[in-house]
Amino acid sequence: MSILSRLRAYHALLAILVLVAYFGADWERLHVWVGYGVAALILLRIGMALSGAPQLGLSRFYPEFSGLTLNTLATHPLISHSLLLGIAICLLGVTGTGIVMDGGRAFGLARPAAVSAMPDRPEATPSAVSGRERDEGRESREGERHEGGGEGEDGPLGEAHQLFATILMALVATHVAYLLLFKRPLARFMIFLPARKPKP
Repeated sequence: MSILSRLRAYHALLAILVLVAYFGADWERLHVWVGYGVAALILLRIGMALSGAPQLGLSRFYPEFSGLTLNTLATHPLISHSLLLGIAICLLGVTGTGIVMDGGRAFGLARPAAVSAMPDRPEATPSAVSGRERDEGRESREGERHEGGGEGEDGPLGEAHQLFATILMALVATHVAYLLLFKRPLARFMIFLPARKPKP
């Protein structure tokens, strides 16, 4: 598989995962695990950039101004590179805040509030917790999420997470529209459509 084909496959997989994470936000478990999948793809992309292939380098994310004139403004790399840079920043932001908010719970690294709040004694196992204590633990966790403790959906991290996601979707839509309007051959290649043959 050629380098550009690998980049295209990576791009398609990343786009699918981002869309699933965004539109599947109401399904918390799916949202969290897809978010970790996006984080893995980001690390893969960094590894691809370090491979030395110029097509996979990070220079595509740097806005450049050389050759910019009013006549070339619409098709100048400045626009596409700026959009890619904005998408990358928002993707890092939404993924990073999501991972911090999860705190390792998806991997079982964080103890549930109801269990960690119990005194350390052998009989205080999760199975020994009464229904009332479980309900209190659930209520306390929901309270932490909704009272702006910094890690919940309504805290500063949650607000930043949602803001990054909203801006990301707006930039992605602009990116797609720009490619369809001004870089249609590239757009066709990235969505696995064959190149149009020139008219005789």
